[in-house]
Amino acid sequence: MANLVEMLFGCWHKNVSFPITTKPGARRQPAAQVTGTYVVCLDCGKEFAYDWDQMRMVSGSEKKRARAAAPAGFDGAEKRVA
Repeated sequence: MANLVEMLFGCWHKNVSFPITTKPGARRQPAAQVTGTYVVCLDCGKEFAYDWDQMRMVSGSEKKRARAAAPAGFDGAEKRVA
């Protein structure tokens, strides 16, 4: 019931920040764990995963598919070899 009320009367997330990419190995926001990049709604503060290749926010079903396809122990961070 709460989801229906939120969907009808809540924030539509039209006003978002520029995409923020976290540094490899740094502690990540939950929204950045999928792609390493996220945006923040400037009206309500909610964070969303962002895909630079597609240049759009990642949906919930896409997050689940990305996590399922990732190798075990993969956190979305790029590993750099020195």
